[in-house]
Amino acid sequence: MTTEQEIFWSGKFGDQYTDRNINIDRSTYNKFGITRSTMNQDFLGDLNLTKILEVGCNRGEQLNLLWLNDNGTKDFYGIDINEYALHEARDNNLNLNVIKGSALDIPFKNNYFDIVFTSGVLIHIHPDNLKQVMSEIYRCSKKYVWSFEYFSPQCEEIIYRGNKSYLWKNDFRKLYQEYFPDLKLIKEKFYEYQDGSGNIDNMWLLEKQL
Repeated sequence: MTTEQEIFWSGKFGDQYTDRNINIDRSTYNKFGITRSTMNQDFLGDLNLTKILEVGCNRGEQLNLLWLNDNGTKDFYGIDINEYALHEARDNNLNLNVIKGSALDIPFKNNYFDIVFTSGVLIHIHPDNLKQVMSEIYRCSKKYVWSFEYFSPQCEEIIYRGNKSYLWKNDFRKLYQEYFPDLKLIKEKFYEYQDGSGNIDNMWLLEKQL
């Protein structure tokens, strides 16, 4: 299945986003007063992870941070639907295994990764397709699901750079646990924007209990 959102992000708009998506540590610090590396260490520092998959990896900025601050992980994988982003990811770090793939049909077998994660990706999935994406992430994870997304107590559509139907805030962690009751919340934090807007992002780590 190819959705309206996938067509949008695989084209010129996605290319432009890729060109803006540089230096995630600096941009996260400017937004929240804390670096993404510090957030990652806070959530993953004590975990023994061999294989990691990022769904919607774009140019690999987040995977690069995990690789640079690695605690023993051997394999870093990413999928994205934007060819230009994947080209940039491969140029930025040859240690990353990045391929073209859809979050609606992740091209890996069940339980293949110790952890599967998203960062600012669930917000761009149409609510009608969200359960399918979460199901694919759940299916490919052997143990952990980790995410960092915009937060709202209920589904709320946001106009994104003048475009409709491409961004929604939600309580995505709550939805994961409603769809998959065996997922146990290990850690959760809310990060408020420093610009006084009142916007909040949410990071959480869930563990399979099967």
